Amino acid sequence: MKMKKPELMCPIRDWASLEACKEFADAVYFGTAELSMRANTGSIKISDLPKFVEKCHTYGIKAYLTVNSVLYNENLKKAEQLIKKAKASQADAVILWDPAAIEIAGKEKIPFIISTQANVSNWQSAEFYRKSGAKRVVLARELNLNQIKEIKKKTKIEIETFVHGAMCMAISGRCHLSAFMYDKSANCGDCGQPCRKQWTLIDDEENKIISEGKFFLSAKDLCMIEFIPELIKAGIDSFKIEGRRRDPRYVQTTARCYREAIDAHFAGTFTEEKVRAWKKDLNEVYNRGFSTGFYFGEPKKQGIGFDKADNLSPTKKIFAGIVTKYYPKISVASVKLTAKPLKINDEISIEGTKNFCRQTVESMEIENKSVQRARRGDEIAIKVKSKVRAKDNLFIIKP
Repeated sequence: MKMKKPELMCPIRDWASLEACKEFADAVYFGTAELSMRANTGSIKISDLPKFVEKCHTYGIKAYLTVNSVLYNENLKKAEQLIKKAKASQADAVILWDPAAIEIAGKEKIPFIISTQANVSNWQSAEFYRKSGAKRVVLARELNLNQIKEIKKKTKIEIETFVHGAMCMAISGRCHLSAFMYDKSANCGDCGQPCRKQWTLIDDEENKIISEGKFFLSAKDLCMIEFIPELIKAGIDSFKIEGRRRDPRYVQTTARCYREAIDAHFAGTFTEEKVRAWKKDLNEVYNRGFSTGFYFGEPKKQGIGFDKADNLSPTKKIFAGIVTKYYPKISVASVKLTAKPLKINDEISIEGTKNFCRQTVESMEIENKSVQRARRGDEIAIKVKSKVRAKDNLFIIKP
């Protein structure tokens, strides 16, 4: 049987994220500042939804709006407004799970996808949502590959699974620890990430087990790049990359690697050598170490990053200066180096809320004279490979 090429869905923090993945993504998912599981990201303004969706469609990319937080009575009107706005903006689908949101989406006749928050873990639940009108379900991350295959075999609904990004120590991300400690609800998109801290275990007699610098609850990130052929053969319809809090460099790198892996499988050119190169590139951007999650059984201690809960990438992004002007006819940016010096062949990232440009510095001028190095405080002109804007930040990527 001929396998269908799965959709590659990428995370969007802001307009710059879209620019970062436009050459690789089949679809993107994004939220507004309200009723999204990543409410504290840059997000897309509600008023900008029509323009953002139009831009996605210009690139040939499907646009999915998330309305997947817990809905309380006071949220119902807002949920209805958001879903109506998504319909009016011609979004391809909304991602949700609350029965009230499902009812609204059905009434508005907009396609909807059931969020991983619903914790769909069996084929009968998937069928329930199909009969309720859903076009797709995002399966619980706690399923193994055999369970996913069985669900795909026994239901006609599309299935979507995460293939890369952060994992949560709570089932399907439904954690109450953040709300208890910080009054920040993870289920309303505002997780304080207490699982990334060091903990001390105390019994009722006040005996203590000290963590001694270890992180017992910090799950490693999911990385399934080397198993893409197995996931394709399982019939998964959409591969989802987690990371709506991540910067455009992360979005671009993960999108490119998974795009190349999917295409390589269908071209018959998927090799161990390529896998090693992809994993090296993925390790260069934000990650907490890698595991295969639950795909091949419960991860146990191999899935916990005991030694560090934060970024393990060997590279870092250092702020160097600010774009003061862009000259589109000659593709040159004027940059004030307010923080760091810069030299030829430095790898840089220029980022704004609507732009993303990643390249090496090939030429640089000060007062119309070519230079090899520029000092902190200098105003320089550099050739850029894509559009930037005044007030965009320039970062240097270094080991």
